[in-house]
Amino acid sequence: MTKTMLQAELILVAGPYRSGTNDQPELIAANVEHMSQVALELYRMGHLPVLGEWFALPLIETAGSQMVGDDIFNDIFHPVAIRLLDKVDAVLRIGGASQGADEMVRIGREKGKKIYLNLGEVPG
Repeated sequence: MTKTMLQAELILVAGPYRSGTNDQPELIAANVEHMSQVALELYRMGHLPVLGEWFALPLIETAGSQMVGDDIFNDIFHPVAIRLLDKVDAVLRIGGASQGADEMVRIGREKGKKIYLNLGEVPG
């Protein structure tokens, strides 16, 4: 009997960042922690996960953003994730309401990416 090898996918984890937080740093951090925990599960399943936040937040800080939602933040935060959509194989949408995460799913679909709506749909 031959074992089928899992084809590892590069998967963008898309979930709430600011939604429902009133921009409170501890609530935003909890959202990022949740996405990071899901990313760890994906990694353990044999995939390579990525969060747009992992790329965007250091750039936002380096560019001199003073607060979440300022012009610098807005010029970088979602555009980074949108650029990542050209590189990933799939998007995993997690968590509650989020216009940004929903936008990643919409754009991912337009680009022909696989869309997973829960961790259980991801092979592995």
